[in-house]
Amino acid sequence: MIFKAVGDGRPYPDHGLTSSDWARIPPRQVRLDQLISTKRELDLQSLLAKDSTFYGDLFPHVVHWRGDLYLEDGLHRALRAALHQRLVLHARVYDMDAA
Repeated sequence: MIFKAVGDGRPYPDHGLTSSDWARIPPRQVRLDQLISTKRELDLQSLLAKDSTFYGDLFPHVVHWRGDLYLEDGLHRALRAALHQRLVLHARVYDMDAA
């Protein structure tokens, strides 16, 4: 199994973070098997694109809420890491439990 679970949407309240807010959060390592995806579907073209990070953040966005880690943005990066048999990836983690 790649992820802890696959969800359908964001179960946590809106955090209101902007791209600039996310950019201020330093990336840290997160185990793929601890993540809960908030998306059930993936655009295969995004997964296979060589320039998939060109227009966005280089690091996936993860929200820590009620003890769980939710992969909010960067599903294609996480799957690419799994395809390369990596167990962890670097992500920006916003801790809603501490906010």
